[in-house]
Amino acid sequence: MKLKSVTESFAKVIHGLHVGHLTDHVIQRSKRMILDTLGVGFLGTSTEVFHKASEYSKIYSSSSSTSTVWGRPALRLPPTYAAFVNGVAIHSMDFDDTWHPATHPSGAVLPVLAALSEALPPNARLSGLDLLLAFNVGIEVQGRLMNFSKEANDIPKKFHPPSVVGTLGSAAAASKILGLSMTKCQEALAIAVSHAGAPMANAATQTKPLHMGNAAKHGIESVFLAMMDLQGNKQVLDMQTGFGAFYDNYSPKVLPNLDSYIWLLDQQDVAFKCFPAHLATHWVADAAASVRKHLVTDRTVLPIDNIERITLRTPDVQYVNRPFPDSEHEARHSFQYVACAMLLDGDVTVPSFHKQMINRPQIRELLCKVELEHPRDNLPSFNTLYCEISVTLKDGATFVERSDTFYGHWKKPLSQKDLEAKFRANASRMLPCDMVERLIKIVDNLEDLQDCSELATLLKGPAPSEMLSQSI
Repeated sequence: MKLKSVTESFAKVIHGLHVGHLTDHVIQRSKRMILDTLGVGFLGTSTEVFHKASEYSKIYSSSSSTSTVWGRPALRLPPTYAAFVNGVAIHSMDFDDTWHPATHPSGAVLPVLAALSEALPPNARLSGLDLLLAFNVGIEVQGRLMNFSKEANDIPKKFHPPSVVGTLGSAAAASKILGLSMTKCQEALAIAVSHAGAPMANAATQTKPLHMGNAAKHGIESVFLAMMDLQGNKQVLDMQTGFGAFYDNYSPKVLPNLDSYIWLLDQQDVAFKCFPAHLATHWVADAAASVRKHLVTDRTVLPIDNIERITLRTPDVQYVNRPFPDSEHEARHSFQYVACAMLLDGDVTVPSFHKQMINRPQIRELLCKVELEHPRDNLPSFNTLYCEISVTLKDGATFVERSDTFYGHWKKPLSQKDLEAKFRANASRMLPCDMVERLIKIVDNLEDLQDCSELATLLKGPAPSEMLSQSI
């Protein structure tokens, strides 16, 4: 059958892909993404923005069909709002995975699947392979859409990508898990486009995590509306006035035939962050760690008074150029702050972004010494950018180091051991050790899991009585 449109080809892929299409490579990579996303989601439930989002969502908690809020056994919400608050948690610290072209792919999809898996009828048991398939369908749709635009290869300037492609990835994953027909998949995508889009102006604020939560929620809503026969433009992915409205140079193509389908995740891995901040700052931290070795030996402290000037040579990414951040969200989006934190402390961690750490006099003194330069060859792409740091002392001595990549980037992936260590550190803030280890084991063997209700039970976290007995 010859397809009439790009939109129709997406619907065919969403509807037609099955577990036999999954490759070992895709399964292994996506399990790493799932584990990392669960970990940062658990950690994110400790944030102020998660608290505000969950308090708001309690308005809707009277629904008869409810799903788990990760790590909060006392709080259950309708699937759309469970996906919303879990999505907010995942992105609340900017600690989630990042892909190229630039987006955070997992956070808009995994909360949807976790929420809907609990809302399915008892006789519609979801297996681990079913979850992996729907997850990868959601990731694939995002990647294909991003690859239709040259503009998307750069770090974004206008729209935050998870709010755009993440909304459609969410709708695709929900369509797959709920078994929508090809026609209904097409309608769900059309509806999702009208839910998509959030401006970059809200980067480095508490509102940015809502972009991820909304992508998850709006994807589910689009599917529910399609199931109620709400109709949209069946050419929405083909048109400049449709999905093309988000990109100046949008050039869509019909997706490959299912018989010879190759997943994008097979060709392009994702980056996993070692600390919770914008991905571009990880190059800065890597270069700063190298130059610090010239300045600090043994147990001595950084000679702040002897530093004349710190020069960072980075891409021109204005929303990560924040000379004097005042909040944790601004600090997570500051080349200058991350460089100074690494120089001063020798590491960047979760507590590095606490208010008292940001306002230390030593940090403020260092920030006054930082200047940015933007070399013309340093393009704003996560696939090619670099950071060079130059520290000049008052005696004229200058030390220069450069990072072309960092540990955790897809060109230098985290080992499985370190990925699991990150998960343990994050999840153990909300879960007891035995639950953390059981989650690692379940995700590691997800393709063999017969019933995802076992996973859902663990995501709830321990009952209050269990936590009390452990503390006694």
